[in-house]
Amino acid sequence: MKKILLSLVAVAALTFGANAQTEKGKIILGGNVGFNSTKVDGAQKADVNFSVVPSVGYFVGNNFAIGTGVGYDYDKSVSTNRQNEAFKVAPFGRYYVNLTDQFKFFGQLSVPLAFGSLKAVDANGDTGSKFASTTSIGVNVAPGFAFFPNKKVGIEFSVNGLGYENFSTKLEATGTKVKSNSFGFEADTFAPKLGVQFYF
Repeated sequence: MKKILLSLVAVAALTFGANAQTEKGKIILGGNVGFNSTKVDGAQKADVNFSVVPSVGYFVGNNFAIGTGVGYDYDKSVSTNRQNEAFKVAPFGRYYVNLTDQFKFFGQLSVPLAFGSLKAVDANGDTGSKFASTTSIGVNVAPGFAFFPNKKVGIEFSVNGLGYENFSTKLEATGTKVKSNSFGFEADTFAPKLGVQFYF
């Protein structure tokens, strides 16, 4: 009887240890930051892209979190004579499946939204006035794996997966709208995303 009781306690402890990071009531913090600068031969200034989107989520059930990212994207390109600035919101839902005590598979569904403006950029890199507004609405499904070296940190490896985006541009002068829709599947294991999330 003692052996059975000890076995049950051990199994319960392992299950609790595996779910400790992703159990109901926990909070997940993360996000992404990116910076890129490209100088084209002959151009006066470099093209610059900067993005920061911190995110927070809450586990509404064991292994299931909902949350959102809120951030800013800046893209100034002298080579295409445009500057795009956008406010971003990216609500998401994420579900984890336990593989071992320290490894979990997850799938994430997100709905990224971006609202921005386009401004003209001259050959010297000087920014002019706003000439259009932009709106982007998308849906992304991304699979990944998380490794938990401890209860507070998760190191993630993921790919983009399946995605859809509706992008529209409204010209200030005429009010004309130009829309584009894109749909794609990307599972490029040679260009994965590597990140860190914090669990509290």
